[in-house]
Amino acid sequence: MQEVRVAIVGMGIGKANALAITRNPRGRVVALCDLLEERMVEFAADLPEPVQMFTDYKEMCRSSDIDAVFVGTPNQFHVPVAMEALRHDKHVLVTKPLADGEGPAKELVDVAEASGLVNMMSLSTRFSVGVQHLGQMSQRGEFGEIYYARARSIRRQGIPAWSPGFILKGGGAFRDMGVHVLDSAWWLLGMPEPVSVTGVAGAKFGPLGKGYFGKGTPPAPDYYSKFAADDYGGGFIRFANGAGLQVESFWASHQPGDVNIELFGTEAGAQLRPLTVYRMNGDEEENVTIDVPENANLLAWDNVAAHFIDSILDGTPCAAPLRHGWQVQRMMEGLLKSAATGREVRL
Repeated sequence: MQEVRVAIVGMGIGKANALAITRNPRGRVVALCDLLEERMVEFAADLPEPVQMFTDYKEMCRSSDIDAVFVGTPNQFHVPVAMEALRHDKHVLVTKPLADGEGPAKELVDVAEASGLVNMMSLSTRFSVGVQHLGQMSQRGEFGEIYYARARSIRRQGIPAWSPGFILKGGGAFRDMGVHVLDSAWWLLGMPEPVSVTGVAGAKFGPLGKGYFGKGTPPAPDYYSKFAADDYGGGFIRFANGAGLQVESFWASHQPGDVNIELFGTEAGAQLRPLTVYRMNGDEEENVTIDVPENANLLAWDNVAAHFIDSILDGTPCAAPLRHGWQVQRMMEGLLKSAATGREVRL
């Protein structure tokens, strides 16, 4: 049986992706890469077979024992790591967001597409059971024309305190959380071309040491004093086909936590959580709740891993190429630019 030998860079989100790859009969994790060796040693105990360990991603990319690389570093390092992998003829799977800015994202897309290698975004929300179910309904035309959507990802206390990459320039709530619901809602809308965005964003909790994970326990002042990103953002995106998308992302807020997407179609509407379809049955309103498997979280990661492996071994057209990540990056950066300038941004 053919298999894909994968190296995992970053022991944060890399763990979920690595375990999904090992659950696939055609996937093997053969190497780990992280700045801290102890993180790799700890995680390696959860893998089914021994792996190579690297603290230098450039050295790792030179290995002939690796077919593909998963990039799970802080945002600011996605592009250099993925570029190095592509230079050494490795397929790449990159966690969201694609980059810390639109320019680097486009540069990576150009190199990836010219390489002929499989390049894919790891998008656990887009590949989740619920979003895939709604996507299949949309592709069958069951919603009619989807002309409007709302997407939000809200935490009450959830600012990351374990890696400064989250809170430095190029990080922030919108690139960390908003990207998930923005990408999924855009995909459900049919991936229309964005034409303009207006938004607001800022940091009301993070720079004060408030709103961090741990039920209010603040990190050390030498951590939160470096806060240089957004801890909330929201706005409105217009598309060339006339559709609109309202999107919100909060790392911390005085609101209950919520992650949801709502669709407005001419024949039916829907929401992601709980997975429900709203439509008419004759003259009667009909609400249809759809059961989601208990292991839905695992299935999302398994779906990502399976599609990546199928694209490499079987030539399956990649349904989430880095180009999609660049389009989403354009919308995110436009919203943040609009917030900074106080003006609508044309895309």
